[in-house]
Amino acid sequence: MAVLFTGKNLTVEDIERIARHNEQIEVAPEAAERIKRCRAMCEKKIEAHEVMYGVTTGIGEFSEVVLTPEQTQQYQRYLIYSHAAGIGEPLSEDVVRAAIATRINVLCNGLSGCRAVIVETLVAMLNRGVHPVMCKRGSVGASGDLSPMGQMALVLMGEGEAFYKGERLPGAEAMKRAGIPIIQYEARDGLATINGSNVISGYGCLMIPETMRWLKMHDIAAAMTMEALNINTSCLDDRLHKARGYPGAVTCAANIRRIMEGSKLLQRPGKRVQDAYSLRSTPQVAGAARDSWRFAREMTEIELNGVGDNPLFFPDDEEVVTGANFQGTPLAFGMEALGLAISTVSVLSERRLNRLMNPALSAGLPGFLTKGGGMFSGLMLSQYTACQLVNEQRVLSHPAANGSIPAAADQEDFVSMGMTTAIKTRQILDLAYGVLGIELIASAQAFDFRDAEPSPASKAAYEVIRKYVAHLDEDRPLYDDNNKMAEVVRSGEILEAVEKVVGPLD
Repeated sequence: MAVLFTGKNLTVEDIERIARHNEQIEVAPEAAERIKRCRAMCEKKIEAHEVMYGVTTGIGEFSEVVLTPEQTQQYQRYLIYSHAAGIGEPLSEDVVRAAIATRINVLCNGLSGCRAVIVETLVAMLNRGVHPVMCKRGSVGASGDLSPMGQMALVLMGEGEAFYKGERLPGAEAMKRAGIPIIQYEARDGLATINGSNVISGYGCLMIPETMRWLKMHDIAAAMTMEALNINTSCLDDRLHKARGYPGAVTCAANIRRIMEGSKLLQRPGKRVQDAYSLRSTPQVAGAARDSWRFAREMTEIELNGVGDNPLFFPDDEEVVTGANFQGTPLAFGMEALGLAISTVSVLSERRLNRLMNPALSAGLPGFLTKGGGMFSGLMLSQYTACQLVNEQRVLSHPAANGSIPAAADQEDFVSMGMTTAIKTRQILDLAYGVLGIELIASAQAFDFRDAEPSPASKAAYEVIRKYVAHLDEDRPLYDDNNKMAEVVRSGEILEAVEKVVGPLD
């Protein structure tokens, strides 16, 4: 069943399905009516020669230049040409689809003044698989993601390039093969197509559900390590976390308790009164990441169902209002919080990994999880790899959202740099799969040295790990194990196996 766009009803999961699973979309009749009504108002004002930013004037520093009626009709095409000024490799197909989908929903609010054919063409492109070539870099995240969205807009008029059925083609050819008529932009159309932070928004809509799956995977890895190290489980007591009150910590502790339920490993003697912070503080740290995740989701879904555009046309009032609703800072703050959360939890994972490796800290496990220490190095070098991944995440966690560089002759003298934030948060999340994967390999190896059974849920996770990574009896090259496990974590197979035992994690 197609996802219905009303302008106000979408979730990040809707966009993920459209972007990654090619879910079809359609525009609600009431949204189509709003678009037409707003366009009628816009055309009325154009005919009256009213001065409107980006419609009858130039943009940026040229906003004081009023166009002639003849120029008004031609201007939108030149605006698209000039803004398609990015650089670098193309954005991935899922990000392109997410960006287009989020832009359609903006236009469905009926405040942008474009013709209905713009929305109809974008919908057809998504439904038939025409994916514009949009360079990854060039957006400063204010006035929207103008460079990549400019490349998207070229394809609607049969220019630029697009991927269609796996082939990179001239835009006109891609549209022809998909059976989509090309258009000519008229007054307001071009700017309405590109003037929002929709690539940043698209990135966010993909990363937010993905990050929650990763956070649940973290809880599984943490539980397995805690079992292997025979922790004092009082640090997970529900009363403890409710007494402080952070919802993320309450949820994280509850997940770990459920995963560890029935563990015979935790029935062994020799528990400490208090474990190290990397174990005892896991719910507080990973819980804070969940609370940051909620903030990122809230900011992204407000953007998804709001109107990031300029100017806005209000038919009820017959007024055009200019402002800065394209500004990417709210999204950038959400993505910065998400990236910081992921990188911090990755640090926590590496510190738990260290405790599995270090014979002075591992409650009787052999050093580096090998019985042949000296002759063999075991998983020593995999920890090096985890350290490098965490170090790279830390560099990427430096904020970009406060890194404004003025543009457009200082007319646009504060920009969000939200695209940089989105790109680096994507990199942080990609690296995080490797960090958790290495901890999971190590915890499975640790289970092999224990003489008691882990919990049923941890055993289910262990069995998936062993499908892909064999016990390390004597040294072998580990890069293949590490790469495989990173992809297994990304795939969700371990999470699915655990949830079959304990039910859906929160």
